[in-house]
Amino acid sequence: MTFTLRRKNRTLIIYLTGELDLVKANEFRETVDNTMEEMMAKNLIIDLSSVNFIDSSGLGVILGRFRKISAKEGQVVLVGLNSNVRRILELSGILSFIPVCTDETDAWELFEKNVI
Repeated sequence: MTFTLRRKNRTLIIYLTGELDLVKANEFRETVDNTMEEMMAKNLIIDLSSVNFIDSSGLGVILGRFRKISAKEGQVVLVGLNSNVRRILELSGILSFIPVCTDETDAWELFEKNVI
């Protein structure tokens, strides 16, 4: 798995590629947490459009970032889920409380409308 970070205002946008699994989960978590803290980010957009697999470690990282950001009254949005990743997230129950958008533009609209 590789990931790229982009900052916009107080939002961190993460573009993931490959598999979000045990091998990369800790690196991903540490990078996200450190970057969020450094930039005093409030919100997080995770673009999963190029992710083909997530295991329980990956689910844990997403859930942990949601809890951490929600505790600070921030928002998390998942973007670009393919059918395999969507199914894993549905089965885990994560999609019952983390909103999903088709693309980054839709995520920004949710933030602006403060719907989530």
